[in-house]
Formats: sequence, structure tokens, C-alpha cells
Amino acid sequence: MTAPSTGRQVIRIDGTRPPSAGLVAAVTAACERVEDRGTPTRVVVEASGAPDGEWTRGLTPGLVGKWERALRRLERLPAATVAVATGDCGGTALDALLAADHRVVSPDTRLVLPVAAGAPWPGMALYRLVREGGGTGAVRRAILFGAPLEAADALALHLVHAVSDDLPGALEAADGLAGRVPGAELAIRRQLMLDASSVGFEEALGAHLAACDRALRQTDAGTAP
Repeated sequence: MTAPSTGRQVIRIDGTRPPSAGLVAAVTAACERVEDRGTPTRVVVEASGAPDGEWTRGLTPGLVGKWERALRRLERLPAATVAVATGDCGGTALDALLAADHRVVSPDTRLVLPVAAGAPWPGMALYRLVREGGGTGAVRRAILFGAPLEAADALALHLVHAVSDDLPGALEAADGLAGRVPGAELAIRRQLMLDASSVGFEEALGAHLAACDRALRQTDAGTAP
């Protein structure tokens, strides 16, 4: 589920398959390789497929929790994460797509919350859809009724950041964008961004001042990128 690539750590997610111990181990191992690297890298998540039928058979709350924690680790990596998706994207593929910093999809992509027990799956993809797409009608229909989100709608809601027929070219462009900021600095700014919607000004001020102090010290030391 992972593959090496020059300057990239590639993670391939098959959304037709449910979370598994093997998938958790693969994503965790990829995260460990990124965290242990001494040189900058970028993570590319290749996601496609959506589950159907009795896809939750054998799933346990413990395994779901481990999968969500692996995604959270991916989301907090000291590296830029870029996801590319094609076709229907649901289940584990949708989870991984929404955890990435920059998301590129093909025009035929649909974001799909899989159904379990007759209703859309209430995993953390639901949380990320609302956090980034708000309570819009399209997001509400997806969460409450399982209506797919077409690529154009996902782009308008900023759930994805580019729709392209040329995914390799779009990935190269994303590499250029992601390569501007060192991984550790990107991780700091990502966390400040994620906290902004839930943390009050006074509470957030200390973290922002600490980040500013870090940037000033790097500038004074001549280590700024």
C-alpha cells in the first residue's frame, strides 16, 4: 500500500476495502519513514474506490479507532501531503483524501460516504466534511442521505483544490507549491490553521507568538528558507 518515489512517499488506498490491521500498519509505517527522514519529502496519497455491500463485516470499534489515529498521524506529519483521486472515492479512500493538505481529483471523481446499517457511515470523514465544507446543502445531503458530492461541487466547497484531466501534471504543480515551505514549518502552520476554528483568540495568541518567535530566530540565524 506504500511505494517509494524520488522525493515522495507514496501511499495507495483502495477505498473498496474496509479499514484493516494491514492498512493501519502500512499508513503508520509510511508516517514513520517520513518522520525519520533527514531530508525533506512529500507524501502522495493515491485514493480511489468506495465500498459497497456488507463492507463493515468484521470491523470493530477498536480497529476503527486505530485507523482514525493513523489518519490523524498522517494529517500531522512534518511534510506536505498531496492526495490524488479518481472515480468514486469513499470509505478509507475518502478518509485519506480529506486528511491531506492539497487534494486533486479527476473530473469523474465523486466523494461518497459509504452506507452502514442503512445510513451513511458516521466516521471522521463526516467531521472533516463539515469542518471544511460547512453546513451547506450538498454536505448535509451527503451526511444525512449519502448523496455523492460531484467533483465540481467538491471544488466549489473547497473540499478539493483542483479538478484535472492531467493528474500527473497536477501532481507536479502541487509538488512545486508544497516544496516552498519546509515540513516542520508547514506542520506548525497547519496546526495553527486547524486550531483557528475552535480556539479562542487569547488561547491561540501564545501559540502564534511562539511561532513568530521561531520565525524571527531562524531569520536572525540565516536559516530561513
